[in-house]
Amino acid sequence: MNKRQWLLTTAATCLLSLTQSAWSQSFPDRPVRVVVPFAGGNTLDNALRQVAEEFKKNTGQPIIVDNKPGGSGIIAAQTVMQAPPDGYNLLLSNTSMLTINPYTFAKLPYDAEKSFKPVTGFLGASLVLAVNAANVPANNVQEFITWAKTQSGGVSYASFTAGNSSHFAGVIMNQRTGLNMVHIPFNGTPPAVQNLLGGQVHAAFLPLMAVKSHVESGKVKVLAITSPQRSALLPQVGTFKEQGLPDLEIYIWSGLSAPANTPDNVVERLQAEFAKALRSPSIIEKWRAIDFEPLPFTSAEFQTFTRNDAKRWQEAVKISGFKASE
Repeated sequence: MNKRQWLLTTAATCLLSLTQSAWSQSFPDRPVRVVVPFAGGNTLDNALRQVAEEFKKNTGQPIIVDNKPGGSGIIAAQTVMQAPPDGYNLLLSNTSMLTINPYTFAKLPYDAEKSFKPVTGFLGASLVLAVNAANVPANNVQEFITWAKTQSGGVSYASFTAGNSSHFAGVIMNQRTGLNMVHIPFNGTPPAVQNLLGGQVHAAFLPLMAVKSHVESGKVKVLAITSPQRSALLPQVGTFKEQGLPDLEIYIWSGLSAPANTPDNVVERLQAEFAKALRSPSIIEKWRAIDFEPLPFTSAEFQTFTRNDAKRWQEAVKISGFKASE
């Protein structure tokens, strides 16, 4: 390369850098669409709308919540994968879409890593091992294991859907304890709770808030929680790690992802704005009351988090032999 070519190339690179920098500083200058893989009114949908209020306060721009439920999140994922990579189209990704679907589906229309660029985490929540208080005498995990091994008729556990974290948490527990609990999947959390209350199943892996009122009424007992620390909402209940099962330290989580070719500087700006919203005292206070934890990860932290989580679910799916229907 001669000197003239070098000067022209250097000038062009500098100009492009300055242009991108100026553009990222003015970004966003119009509404940002977030595609949600759930119907309106879902707890994650409501949480996003709360964050949207903070985002608008800080940026002046609203978030448009675009609900695309169904297909184990595949419909929402395809929508964002095919959208312009300009920072104005984001996906509210979750545990299933990025770390479980790749192992349960023989074929997916998206690649969990290559089709998207991680922006930031959104929220994390715990699962609990809940049991029917009238049918299960155990008060902790070890008592439950001892009791379950004496039940000649078998022990069943409910999940809020097949092929999800509440399903595979039971698979991991079976594998680590030598139990043979039978998995009974339901179409959503409410029917799983109702069948637990009715005694149709002995136990269930469910979000804490789904059973908290029934714990208070005495109909349900929570034996353990999957979070790293005890919950302030149920401080008397030990974590799985405390009770000898560290592999059941599990988060159900969601995050924000962009189409793969979204510019890095735009992703950085999005991460900064969402992290600011997630750290707001208003969000922290509202979410603490319902056992949600903000996860304002950097892009790199979010990518590492999902990769580590995928390893856990890959093992659980393999052990279970579960395959999703196409």
